[in-house]
Amino acid sequence: MSKIWLDSETFSEVPITNGSHAYSESAEVLLLPWAVDDGPVQLWDATEDPQPPDSLKSALAQASEQYWHNAMFDRPVMKWAQPELFELMPAHKWRDTLVQGLSHGLPGSLGALSEIFNLGDNAKDKRGKQLIQMFCKPQAKNSKLRRKTRLTHPAEWEEFKEYAKSDIRAMRELHKKMPKWNYPRNPEEMNLWFLDQRMNMAGVYVDIELAEKAIEAVTIAQACLADEANDATNGEVTAATQRDKLLAFILKEFGVSLRDMRSDTLERRLLDPDLPDGVRELIAIRLMASTSSVSKFKRLIKGVSSDGYLRGLTQFNGAARTGRDGHRLFQPGNMMRPTIPQKDIEIGIEAIKAGCADLITDNVMELTSNTMRSVIIAPPGKKIVVADLANIEGRVAAWVAGEAWKLQAFRDYDTFLLDDKGQKTPHKKDFLRKGPDLYVKSYSEAFRVPLAEVGDKPRQIGKVMELMLQYQGGVGAFLTGAATYRIDLDDLARVGREAIPDHVWAEAENFWDWSIDTKRNTYGLSHDTFCVCDSIKRLWRASNAEIVMLWGKIDSAARSAIASPGEDFKAGSKLTFRRDGNWLRMILPSGRSLCYPSPRIDEGGGMSYMGVSQYTRKWERIRSYSGKFFENCCQAIARDVLFYNLPAVEEAGYSVRVKIHDELLTYAPDGLLWGPNHLADLMSKPALWASGLPLAAAGFEGYRYKKG
Repeated sequence: MSKIWLDSETFSEVPITNGSHAYSESAEVLLLPWAVDDGPVQLWDATEDPQPPDSLKSALAQASEQYWHNAMFDRPVMKWAQPELFELMPAHKWRDTLVQGLSHGLPGSLGALSEIFNLGDNAKDKRGKQLIQMFCKPQAKNSKLRRKTRLTHPAEWEEFKEYAKSDIRAMRELHKKMPKWNYPRNPEEMNLWFLDQRMNMAGVYVDIELAEKAIEAVTIAQACLADEANDATNGEVTAATQRDKLLAFILKEFGVSLRDMRSDTLERRLLDPDLPDGVRELIAIRLMASTSSVSKFKRLIKGVSSDGYLRGLTQFNGAARTGRDGHRLFQPGNMMRPTIPQKDIEIGIEAIKAGCADLITDNVMELTSNTMRSVIIAPPGKKIVVADLANIEGRVAAWVAGEAWKLQAFRDYDTFLLDDKGQKTPHKKDFLRKGPDLYVKSYSEAFRVPLAEVGDKPRQIGKVMELMLQYQGGVGAFLTGAATYRIDLDDLARVGREAIPDHVWAEAENFWDWSIDTKRNTYGLSHDTFCVCDSIKRLWRASNAEIVMLWGKIDSAARSAIASPGEDFKAGSKLTFRRDGNWLRMILPSGRSLCYPSPRIDEGGGMSYMGVSQYTRKWERIRSYSGKFFENCCQAIARDVLFYNLPAVEEAGYSVRVKIHDELLTYAPDGLLWGPNHLADLMSKPALWASGLPLAAAGFEGYRYKKG
């Protein structure tokens, strides 16, 4: 079974920042180095001979596996620029060393991987960046020479050819050194990657008109807001986007010091009844000016292919510590939560297209931001069918820990009551269920409030409790949840104080005193707000004893595995920790491993490993603890659950185009056989390895994407 190693050096007038698919439509291959197995690296210079050599075509045809680094770039390039060779590259032969790295907790960059593994002579040539700038991109518009080539710079071109060969040597060596547990030796993961590649090559259909009209509406609105800011500051601030000038003006004129211009900071200050009217007006202008998603619309337009599809939106295993998708280009997983009703968004879309958005709203910026999802539409003859797994992380957490009461609560909520005719019983907008949803029940349990009295706002508090506390979070976790779900913690304190038992309140006050005495972080909260948050944490932990115990088991198993390579250590009944060489593995029920390179027990007793920091984006030592390992495992298992049913979803006629967290966005024939309930049923079938895990999903269908 032979392997062929390949890379391409290319030129295109289109910037690569527009996405590999838009880039590829006008790309040309300059150099294509390759090697068979451990043989010598060969090179085809397509600028010297436009016909691929027979030896390359023969090697492609005979190789059983074709390895690239970042196939999401090379695949569309080869399709557009070298269709003859692309015919010799069937999907099942492709492999990707970038995905191999991501699948095992490593970065994707070839250069970063080369440094991590100390490749020495086989390391990626750092001179390559300069050569790429020289030959792969058009020169500056004011340059006399618009394009540098083999003929204009022959000496540098010879360097460029050697650099191209070095990439082959580096990726071949890295493939040998990197683990292969998840990729490419796991057949289930390989099949999922093949499906992922098909999805990225297919893409989503885009309403270009809406995107272009939204940009026009925003441009007009920004000019109006700039005039308002200019008038309100007597010309000292000519645009509300001038952060530093605006901060300085507010301090000078009103004596009000604002820490920053973050939206959450400004929204909190607007709640201050003593805020001067002039400051209130400027903050309102600033908030409107900063809510636009115009940059996303522009990025989308630049990235759309000539046929109206936007492709290459997800990176398989892009979230290296869990294996969830990374989102690229348009960032479909990072769209704002709607702030206006869906019916108003739909009216707004028509107004934006008609060029009269300002006639239906005073905040055009907010309206256009809310239409971001809506640019994804169904192509002719198709419809969009979307379904989302319900509270999958909470269900997984309860299942992994064996939290019996919570698992039963999920099952009760999933069970619809039937009338004497065997029909679901209508109840308000939904059907009557055997039990309440978990967030309602969680709030009821914590605050000792009857279920019937838990409305929308308390339910949101219950949601924050469940999402923020199950990973060993404390008071600090409430700040994250409050920012995400727009909850006023001081209001929470006023609501919750009387419902907290005295003995729990006393424990929370003791913790406050200890935090003050030891100068620990109290997050700027008042005494009562801090103590209410800490009390809720204690109440939640008391009712989730199995999850709390699992934290301890994970801690023990991880430490034991780090200290005893080659041995298996169980954490509960569903997780196994094992150290193989320089890798700590958390083996999931699916058989996939979460990988932590270079694990160790630090001097202070904490655990750490090497990884890419989500804050610095650098490869560095990352501290961890049992709650974080538990979070990783819950998110990873949720990913495995979603991915498990992808083949069945496709076989049923749904073409999956994007996976967004726990949601599938699909295209289906515009007929009665396909719909959200059917899709939800397919997604809710438990995997063979997930016996006892209660699953549920719900969704919608239509011709334009929206928040379900």
